[in-house]
Amino acid sequence: MLHMAGGEGGESEWSKALKDSEGEEAGTFAAEMKMRGLMLGKGNKENPKLTANENLLKWLTEEGDVYLSDQSAWGLAPHPMAISVLTVDETTNESTGRGMLARRAINEGDELLTIPLRLCMTIDASRLTFGEKIISNGLNEYLAIALHLIHEKFFMGDESFWKPYLDVLPEVEEVNPTFTWDDDDLSFMDGSPVVAATLSLKAKLEREYDAFLGGDGGLCELYPNRFPRDKFSLKNWQWAFTMLFSRAIRLRSLKAGECLALVPYADLINHSPFSGAYVDAREVGDWLFKDGTEEVILYSERGYRKMEQVHISYGPKSNAELLLLYGFALERNPYNSVDVTVSIKPLIADASSNMEDADPLAQEKIDFLKNVRRDNTVDFPVYADRYPIEMLEYLRLMLITPEDTRGKPISAFDYSRTISAANEASVLYSIVTAVKYQLTKYPNSEEDDAILIQDKALFRMFNYNQRMAIRHRRNEKRLWKRTISALEKQIRSRGLDREDLESAMGSTSGDVLPGDEKYYGAKPRSTLEKKLEEMGLPVDLR
Repeated sequence: MLHMAGGEGGESEWSKALKDSEGEEAGTFAAEMKMRGLMLGKGNKENPKLTANENLLKWLTEEGDVYLSDQSAWGLAPHPMAISVLTVDETTNESTGRGMLARRAINEGDELLTIPLRLCMTIDASRLTFGEKIISNGLNEYLAIALHLIHEKFFMGDESFWKPYLDVLPEVEEVNPTFTWDDDDLSFMDGSPVVAATLSLKAKLEREYDAFLGGDGGLCELYPNRFPRDKFSLKNWQWAFTMLFSRAIRLRSLKAGECLALVPYADLINHSPFSGAYVDAREVGDWLFKDGTEEVILYSERGYRKMEQVHISYGPKSNAELLLLYGFALERNPYNSVDVTVSIKPLIADASSNMEDADPLAQEKIDFLKNVRRDNTVDFPVYADRYPIEMLEYLRLMLITPEDTRGKPISAFDYSRTISAANEASVLYSIVTAVKYQLTKYPNSEEDDAILIQDKALFRMFNYNQRMAIRHRRNEKRLWKRTISALEKQIRSRGLDREDLESAMGSTSGDVLPGDEKYYGAKPRSTLEKKLEEMGLPVDLR
């Protein structure tokens, strides 16, 4: 049955759908892409990436029986997508590398691709290559696939089964996640929380390399012939993780549960935070007959016009996460956020502290937090248009005073509701204070960044990393300033700016407060760290 291209299904619509199902004359779309400059190199020379694209398509067809033709076959419509060697961010005009274009009109619900799971690089594929002694049960999936990537690209080379796929994978310099930036480029993000996460992830990867591969007792020492150091180097290890962080897909609907996978062809599709399409897996066959194998599948979540770039979602990721792992940030990102740190004052003042400033309810609050399994210093994500209700609840507890409790235990209060006008005022003002403190960490202002960006000739003199850094730090500052404006408006509209409201105790200075680490332990994981931990490779900022 043909999908209608839209409208009421009239005769003209039926004719259009029939034409789309038949496809075009072979090579028509490629010729159109050439006319638009999407298949040429410098000086109108043939782009060498085209050969890699063609080899990948041939490999997928021959090894996986994947139908990628621009012509219809018996029971099969022309494949709906084509690889472009050049895509561009429409907002910033920055290159976004390879991407997928709609070869014809695509309807919502159309099947965009199917890739056999056996063509994907997973921990099981790695175990088949190295055996269970090296890829043991319980080994981190990232470590296993990284080892496999290095083996196939740098050790097997032209003999690798995955060579056609490996040849379309970019170099580190084409991706540029912040953990691969040099110090000069990273200095452009001074003041941003991304810097600490970047340095930590870089150190983490080096520690993992030493422990697993290159250090004492690592695979290079135990099996020098199988894992020669010149092939299994730290540089190649960083390349492998650049590929994994920016391209690996977590397949959640497999028979044996979920797994991490590098999926050839599917990982050429670029990210949009406004897309609702996710790559997943299914068993091969129809509802009645299954052959026991599995494949990766993607359906279109909306209609696409011919030549429009097709997108999927990499998940609800902030710009900090995108920069750290994928090497790009988005100007319009509804999931962009920056963490604000909130903390209780120390119970015991040190020699440089004023005992009068200590919170008399500190110990009771700490005991309460332990009972509900929360830390006394917590990071909450603040978005451009909202902040989490949990942050208000936490701060109402942190800033409650003996005047608020009137002798009642703090466990008797419902922190999802306003405790008192004075408490609520302190809660909102404390967030403003924390945000203003965070803004002081940047060496320049949002206005300074705006001037740099608006001077297009000057801005283009910075390299790609530096341009990304300037845009990112400016967007962080803009987010902070919007938060301050929204909070101050809320304070005024609720009448919480009255001078007669007694200030509550507590503090949110935007950093771990003096004495906290000494008396209560180190700062807990940030929101970004928790997200990375969920991926399977936590970042340790402590």
